[in-house]
Amino acid sequence: MTEAKPFDRLDKGRMNRWVRVFRWHRMQKEDDEVEEKKEEGKDEKKLPAKPKVNWTQWVVDPSEEFYYGWLQVMIFPIFYNWIIIICRTCFKEIEDEFLTLWLTLDYCSDLLYVADTIIKFRTGFLEQGILVQDRDRLKNHYLFSSHFLLDLASLLPTDLLYLYFGINQPLVRVNRFLRISRLNEAMDRMETRTSYPNTFRISKLMLYIFVLIHWNACIYFALSSYIGFGADRWVYPNITDPMSSPVRHQYIYCFWFSAQIFTTVGDTPLPDREEEYLFMIADLLIAVLVFASVVGNVGNVITNLRDRDNVFFPNHELVKGYLRNRYISKELRNRVNDWYQHLYINRKITRENEILQQLPVQLQTEIAVSVHLPTLSKVTIFQNCETSLLEELVLKLIPQVYSPGEYVCRKGDVGHEMYIIKDGKLAVVADDGITQFAVLSDGNFFGEISILNIKGNKSGNRRTANIRSIGHSDLFSLSKEDLTDVLSEFPAAKRHLEEKGRQILTKMGMLVEAAEGEEEQDEEKVEVKVERLEGNLNTLQTKLARLMAELESSNCKILARVEQLELETEGWEDNSPEE
Repeated sequence: MTEAKPFDRLDKGRMNRWVRVFRWHRMQKEDDEVEEKKEEGKDEKKLPAKPKVNWTQWVVDPSEEFYYGWLQVMIFPIFYNWIIIICRTCFKEIEDEFLTLWLTLDYCSDLLYVADTIIKFRTGFLEQGILVQDRDRLKNHYLFSSHFLLDLASLLPTDLLYLYFGINQPLVRVNRFLRISRLNEAMDRMETRTSYPNTFRISKLMLYIFVLIHWNACIYFALSSYIGFGADRWVYPNITDPMSSPVRHQYIYCFWFSAQIFTTVGDTPLPDREEEYLFMIADLLIAVLVFASVVGNVGNVITNLRDRDNVFFPNHELVKGYLRNRYISKELRNRVNDWYQHLYINRKITRENEILQQLPVQLQTEIAVSVHLPTLSKVTIFQNCETSLLEELVLKLIPQVYSPGEYVCRKGDVGHEMYIIKDGKLAVVADDGITQFAVLSDGNFFGEISILNIKGNKSGNRRTANIRSIGHSDLFSLSKEDLTDVLSEFPAAKRHLEEKGRQILTKMGMLVEAAEGEEEQDEEKVEVKVERLEGNLNTLQTKLARLMAELESSNCKILARVEQLELETEGWEDNSPEE
């Protein structure tokens, strides 16, 4: 027992030490949490308070997302009324079985109609390009519009007629159909904003056809009920039959019968009564219109797709016809076909400028900047240039696609453009076309010196190497004329680019040293000539001003002389009759 005491003391000392360490860590953590809370409190104080919406002055902008979202919400109550009211009217069993659900949905759609009317009172409109936000003007604009009376009629409380006709007569709500203009507006907005307009048009057409067949199915069932179920082969079978009694079977059969009529399949039973004949005649006339609408819309979609392909890609059929008529060799025709296939399979666009021509210049610039500016900024001579210069240049970039083994440029050719590699690999090859000196990949560029017209360049504007595409390569070309036109408006950038070009040529040993002095002398001569021309122009302007003053004084003298002669001749005319 006496031997264990030192160990107990040692264990207690260690425990106390660990307790102190844990306590210190806990205190540090608590201090850190307090400091974090204080910092968060400071940050919350620094954050500006969210602006409160003044609902009395609230105006809806038709171009905002809220208005577009609200139009999409209004699609549901409008379609609900157009589909369910006729269904409940004709299929009484559906109306009786789910009456509570229908009444709830009815009044929910009515609330949305009321909210839509309030929003229309607060919807702004453009006047001379400015959104009108005056509440009185907005109210008068809506009150005197063609939609107000229809919207008002769609909100009339025709449900009060339930007291006379009974709660199971949903046809009293037929005035809710008058809000159809809101559905058309929503569909038009969605068509303009979707990324797939052709698919949306086909879907919209199929939706409208579905509603039409639905209405026809309901009317067919109501007509069968009027004539008598099972009275002949044309009407709906007798509902006392267990196979024909379920409501689901009734609706599916009527929908199938109507679809057969509208698709002009011709397998429907022949009518026997006058009412049946009239119904079939009306349906066949509508079927002709439906068939014409489907064919017309599908034809428009196909035409739009073909036009889109012609805009995005060159017309292959014309080129193939030209090659066939000119008896071009099969090898060359295969190369052309491979080039077209590469463009079409990989969805590569070579006519970007034509596609964006319809947009304003500002939008064209922003799109080109977002697409091409990262590529252009990789070029060494364009680094540290003004942003406005690069924005002008991106509009001049022309995409080009090269096939495997095709030469982009050959040694000794006159350089009219520079190239920036967007995708692919190109090889710097010898004259034999086999030996490779270097491989250029994404982000590399070449031909920039030949388009700057730097004096003293030993090679002039000719290419110094052979560049050949290893595989399919996507390049951007910038022509010499486009660069010259842009640099004419940016003289400082022009001097900066020429200086960078001289530095590159000096490193390559391709710059004649005496050329710099000659260039300075030429610049001095040009300045002297410009000053002389300015002096001559001032002298000519002074002489022209003197001549104008002399001409004006001469005109005044001539006018005075003419007036004096007119006064003298008046006396002659008076004396001639007396003589």
